[in-house]
Amino acid sequence: MKVNAWNEWDPLRHIIVGRADGTVVQAAEPAVYRDWPQDGFPQGTWGPLPDDMVARANEQLDNFAESLRRRGVTVDRPQPLDFSQPVATPEWTQDSQFGCMPVRDVLITVGNEILEATMSYRSRWFEYLCYRPLLESYFHADQDMRWEAAPKPRLTDASFRAGFWPEYESLPDDEKLDRVRRNELLLTEAEPLFDAADVARFGKDLFVQLSLVTNQSGVRWLRQHFPSHRVHPVTFGNTHPLHIDATWVPLRPGLVLHCSERPADPEMLQYFKINDWEVVPAAPPQKTYETLPPLCFCSPWLSINVLSIDERTVCVEASETRQMELLDRLGFEVLPVPFWDVAPFGGGLNCATVDVYREGTCEDYFPKRHGRF
Repeated sequence: MKVNAWNEWDPLRHIIVGRADGTVVQAAEPAVYRDWPQDGFPQGTWGPLPDDMVARANEQLDNFAESLRRRGVTVDRPQPLDFSQPVATPEWTQDSQFGCMPVRDVLITVGNEILEATMSYRSRWFEYLCYRPLLESYFHADQDMRWEAAPKPRLTDASFRAGFWPEYESLPDDEKLDRVRRNELLLTEAEPLFDAADVARFGKDLFVQLSLVTNQSGVRWLRQHFPSHRVHPVTFGNTHPLHIDATWVPLRPGLVLHCSERPADPEMLQYFKINDWEVVPAAPPQKTYETLPPLCFCSPWLSINVLSIDERTVCVEASETRQMELLDRLGFEVLPVPFWDVAPFGGGLNCATVDVYREGTCEDYFPKRHGRF
């Protein structure tokens, strides 16, 4: 086997698909705000997601994995931990963990390297252990693989703005957006922090969203770690930025799908325009916040959280007919995949996966510079 992936669209040959087993609503911690009284989890309470929800999510994950295998893709699965057990470092104790469905949050493949992200939730500090057996096997099978881990963060109170959530949630949306643009959100700059799912790969260019889980120090660390790449920090008009893959979705060279409710930086749009990229507004999602599944902390814009098998073939949530029609008009073969039962476990089709091997090489899709890009 080989490890290789430079972008989000080259032909897919090997992938990891997550599991829903044992996922819990996290115990309280500085980075996490959960309040679902109507579903039995008012703020400050925690515990495992109901067995029937786990069963439905695993059925959809298993069916998705099998559909990829039928397309000739090798599929690996992580080994869940007992996420209900408390964890600790010498500096803090956390009463629960989370789960191992959203693989994309923890791991990113860049070329022949698989990198473990820092993670900024204490409940997710040990989540990398679910993937270590797979990474160990890849390391032994591929003599050229680079296996890297970003510095494990301390995640002391110094890494978080005290009292952030009550104060932030009381602000009107325009003030929230000002805070997003200034990157004055939950995280301080005490240490590098980033989730892998805040990185979008475009060959030589890596776009990293500054968000509730990714700070400027994390972007700096990534820039120093990948000196042969251009690493760009970006923001969007999103009051609760969390992972780039439901906002800015590359589909093939020259084409990006964009959540138009979250405006992009004009300099970023111009950078794409002068390099002959088309930025297409995504179709409105079928779901609304009122019709999301219970215990779901995700957005209806998971409708664009797609997985590309190659430049012409894309997996889309099966009920998102408007999105599928748009992609069909853009010339894609669209593969419908039922997946909304997975959303409460951490996201959509892209969230649930990490590419291990895509055919292809590192290309420069942006030969022309613009402004700070």
